[in-house]
Amino acid sequence: MLATLTNTQGIIAIAAAAAAAVALIGCVVLSVSVRRLRRAQRVVLGEHGQRDLIAQGSELEGAFNALMEHVDATTASLNARMERAEVSLRGAISHSALVRYDAYNELSGQQSMSIALLDDESSGIVLSCIHHRDQARVYGKQVRGGHGELELSPEEAEAVRLALEGASGALAGDEQSA
Repeated sequence: MLATLTNTQGIIAIAAAAAAAVALIGCVVLSVSVRRLRRAQRVVLGEHGQRDLIAQGSELEGAFNALMEHVDATTASLNARMERAEVSLRGAISHSALVRYDAYNELSGQQSMSIALLDDESSGIVLSCIHHRDQARVYGKQVRGGHGELELSPEEAEAVRLALEGASGALAGDEQSA
């Protein structure tokens, strides 16, 4: 058999086998390379291998536009709700003040009081509770634009003034009589 490998036909056969082995190794390398390329394409294209990148980009753009429309609609809805809430809050009591005083100069510990409850438009009510030894009276007056619709007592006017200044919940001890 040695004689057959050393003759011309044997050398050609060895060279052909070596070339076939190199071609086989090349095919394996190319096969692995093609598998990697297909795997990378699946990552980009998804499981729909038949589409091209332009179709994929177009689909992504459509999805992005739909998302933008949804965000814009949600933003508009939230803005409308916020405006309605702000309108509702304009009429809510946001300024208050309490003034305590001794209405009859009886030295009874400032048992009488006037409280102003106003909204952001300086409108609301002033409640006064006048305490005497044997009786108590409660009065209510409406306030519009920071002024009473009926004439306010000095204590009531002071409560409105303190409320509008932002002295929410402030106590002031005026010792004036009614």
